[in-house]
Amino acid sequence: MNLSSYNPWMDFDSLHRAIDELFNQFSDRPTSDVEEISTGYPPADIKETKDNFFITAELPGLRREDVKISMSDKTVTISGEKKADAAKEEERRHRSERMYGTFQRSFSIPANIDQNHIKANFKDGVLTIKLPKTEESKPKQIAISVS
Repeated sequence: MNLSSYNPWMDFDSLHRAIDELFNQFSDRPTSDVEEISTGYPPADIKETKDNFFITAELPGLRREDVKISMSDKTVTISGEKKADAAKEEERRHRSERMYGTFQRSFSIPANIDQNHIKANFKDGVLTIKLPKTEESKPKQIAISVS
């Protein structure tokens, strides 16, 4: 007869992980006027100044030529592909947590963007996109006349 130990908490651990994963799906909601159209990879920050929006995305392990940026109306899309390392025959993989494959993430920007002056910089696995606002999107000061 074989004896095996029983851990009564094991079922609760897997339930706890499943609930955590469920709630993590909802915690990815945008917290500003910038609407996220797709979810997931790459993680990104969006900042706004008086004149510009900035999208900063982490893309470790990618090269500039692996990433594409497109803009349509008020939607900015970052897409690309991260290729997996070729497995060597003598290697046995114990864990694989890094993400590979194609990705696409889109953001809806709530202001008109001057598409002729968008700039993108990619350095050390970080992509920064500068999206200048058009003149009509910038805040305006209104003079008050005295009667």
